[in-house]
Amino acid sequence: MGTTEKKGILTVSFGTSVNKTREKTIDAIELYIQKVFPDHILYRAWTSGMIIKKIKKRDGVHIDTVTEAMERMFSDGVARVVVQPTHVINGVENDRMIADALAFKERFHKIAFGTPLLTSDGDFCAVIEAVMAEFKDLRQEEALVFMGHGTAHDANAVYGALDDKFKDMGYKNVFLGTVEAYPSMETLMELVRGYGARRVTLAPFMVVAGDHAVNDMSGRNADSWRSRFEAAGFEVRCVMKGLGEYEGIRKLYAKHIRDVTE
Repeated sequence: MGTTEKKGILTVSFGTSVNKTREKTIDAIELYIQKVFPDHILYRAWTSGMIIKKIKKRDGVHIDTVTEAMERMFSDGVARVVVQPTHVINGVENDRMIADALAFKERFHKIAFGTPLLTSDGDFCAVIEAVMAEFKDLRQEEALVFMGHGTAHDANAVYGALDDKFKDMGYKNVFLGTVEAYPSMETLMELVRGYGARRVTLAPFMVVAGDHAVNDMSGRNADSWRSRFEAAGFEVRCVMKGLGEYEGIRKLYAKHIRDVTE
C-alpha cells in the first residue's frame, strides 16, 4: 500500500446500559457503517460517563470517551478521521463531542464531522420515510405518538419542525413529543384528542429503546405516557424499537459519513 494514509471512523453515541438493546441499535449502526466503509478502521466512543462507569463495573468492559478514542486512533497511526455521531439532534452532546475531538486537530491530517440524524430538510424526509416504512399497518383512526428525548438546547426546535413535516408529508395522525422539553405529553394528548383517535401506538424516537422507553414511555407507573393515555380512555400499544433498528436510519448515518468523505 506504500504511503496510503490510514483512515478511521469514530462513531459517537450517548450509550446504553441495556445490552440487548445496544446489540440491535448502536452495534447494528456500527456494523452497517463498517460494511459500507471497509477501507476505514472503525472506533467507538460514548458520551455518557455514567453509563461508561456502569458497564465497566457490571460487565468489566471499557468503552472509550471521545478523548480516549482520539488518543487510540492517534497511537494506531490513523491520519484521517471522520467523527460520526449517532445523536438525533445537534444539541449539547454534539457540541461537546466536537470540542473534545478538535482538541486533537494538530495530531491528524484531517478531522471531518458527519452531521447528527436530523440536520437538513433532506434528513427530515429520509427519516420520516424510514420510520413510516415500519408502520405501514397504521390505520387512519389510530394515532402514532413518538417519544423524543428533548433538550434545553436551542436544537430542541427540531422536534416541532419534524412534527410539522410529518403532517406536510400526509401523516396527519403522527405526533412527535419529548420527555424533557416541548412538545410535551400534555400538548400531545390535546392534539391526539383533537385528531379523534381512540387507539394510540407509542414508539421511542430515540436511537436506543433504553430507560426512557422502558420507564417513561411504556412503564406501568402512573406517570408513564402509556398510563396517562390509558387513564384518558385510549387503547394503547407500545412498540419497543429504537431508531437504530430501522434500516433506513442506518443508511442515513452512512450517507452523512459519505457526505464528508467524498
